[in-house]
Amino acid sequence: MKQQPWWKTSVVYQIYPRSFMDSNGDGIGDIPGILTKLDYLQNLGIDVIWLSPVYDSPNDDNGYDIRDYQNIHEEFGTMEDLEQLIEQAKARGIRLVMDLVVNHTSDEHAWFTESKSSPDSPYRNYYIWKQGNPPNNWGSVFSGSAWESTEDDWHYLHLFSRKQPDLNWRHEPLRQEVYDMMTYWLDKGIGGFRMDVINFISKHEDLPDGIVHEGSHYGDGSPYFMNGPEIHTYLQEMNEKVLNKYDILTVGEMPGASPEDALLYTSEDRQELNMVFTFEHMDLDSGPGGKWNYTDLYLPDLKRNFEKWQLALKEQGWNSLYWNNHDQPRIVSRFGNDGTYRVHSAKMLALVLHGMKGTPYIYQGEEIGMTNIQLPDISHYKDIETLNMYNERLAAGEEPKSILKRIYVKGRDNARTPMQWTPQGGFTTGTPWLAQNPNTAEINAEQAVNDPDSIFAFYQQLIRLRKQLPMFTEGSFELLLPDDEALFIYKRILGSTVWYIVANFTDKTQTIKRKDISMLDSGYGVILANTQPTETAEGFELRAYDAFILSFEKGEDQ
Repeated sequence: MKQQPWWKTSVVYQIYPRSFMDSNGDGIGDIPGILTKLDYLQNLGIDVIWLSPVYDSPNDDNGYDIRDYQNIHEEFGTMEDLEQLIEQAKARGIRLVMDLVVNHTSDEHAWFTESKSSPDSPYRNYYIWKQGNPPNNWGSVFSGSAWESTEDDWHYLHLFSRKQPDLNWRHEPLRQEVYDMMTYWLDKGIGGFRMDVINFISKHEDLPDGIVHEGSHYGDGSPYFMNGPEIHTYLQEMNEKVLNKYDILTVGEMPGASPEDALLYTSEDRQELNMVFTFEHMDLDSGPGGKWNYTDLYLPDLKRNFEKWQLALKEQGWNSLYWNNHDQPRIVSRFGNDGTYRVHSAKMLALVLHGMKGTPYIYQGEEIGMTNIQLPDISHYKDIETLNMYNERLAAGEEPKSILKRIYVKGRDNARTPMQWTPQGGFTTGTPWLAQNPNTAEINAEQAVNDPDSIFAFYQQLIRLRKQLPMFTEGSFELLLPDDEALFIYKRILGSTVWYIVANFTDKTQTIKRKDISMLDSGYGVILANTQPTETAEGFELRAYDAFILSFEKGEDQ
């Protein structure tokens, strides 16, 4: 049997460096701080660190606005610090994956400074410029228009902040500059790239108007820049010129990508990427007006979404598995219970996700059950998306308390509060750049690593089992009871071994009938559980947020 690529059996840990560990007391996490925590990550058992941007940046969007791709921002340290991180991680069996942000740069990047200087500049075509009125009605992802005017009656495209002008991938010299930069980093020994909104890089040449949805002043341009006309050409060229020369992990962040799209991006014979980040399961608690018009999760929707992706990529392509990242609220507050059942529900969520086929991603603090935060007023928030939304809704007449409630549920700063190392915080000796969650007294890594029944210990077991048992990476997937609004149950099969992954998504006791686990009478083993399964005459009783994996061996007649 062909050996699995290393990234299929790996577990990735995302570090948002600004909030991970501060070594010098300035309140901002840095690379030397990460170096002090490599033993913690090795103890957890992860194989890969995905490091969010540490490049030189004005920090309009916390590092996703890059001023210089080949320099480290002084707040985070030096190039020597980063080279040391690559080597010290490697010594512990951990690869370092860097963020690749090439849909846009900072407006302070030398390319843009040159591009803006004159319509005749050799760098003019590195960006998307149009003279006169904006050529279409597109809105920015961060609110407002996607077009920014300059003094000389020109406009440039920015799908995100006005300080993040979009690159023009139709221009071959720009593409070559990007490939040279990628090669520079890979030659330093990094383990691959996480590619920021990489399916946005191909814009429809005609830049058509988008539909104006209810409640918006601007058009939705996404049909003309998500999964655009040349996207596969660009990624195949990138693979040929750079990626296939190295043994690396590549994952594309791809809002709006369907399973059918993902097959094209990740099928091995197409030579593009290893896997993609889908957003569908992250939008299931969003209302018609988008993420800020939140609604309750309907569990059958979540189950069917996972099923769709698991089945679509079962033979070709590969799934990434995640609950959290730097753009999403904390999962235990979102789909679990961050009060009485915080520990139990966090373990349940981990088991459901890691039990599937794909490469799991853990976001810093997820492994100790960090929660959302509720700051007293807007002055305490830092995220540009949040601040823009607040100002836009305030101007439209919405009450501040109402807007804050939206932020408490869906704001990106929920994920960005400093990592909780000790009961006192332990992130910095100074004032943190973003408020520390006061529940660090109860929720912290120091407590977790010394508690054999902690969420941290549960993640250690899940990671260890993934390395030991091929079922995780090779077993088939079958969803059971798709319409049940409380239970998430699926089956994995590899050879003669059958697993049932069973989880209660509620704080009420639920019952599974014997008929729903057809092999129950043949005897079973427990692979992992957040509590000992309670078997009854009828089947199983699951108390609040109970979850377990049962293993059966098929006989010749089964």
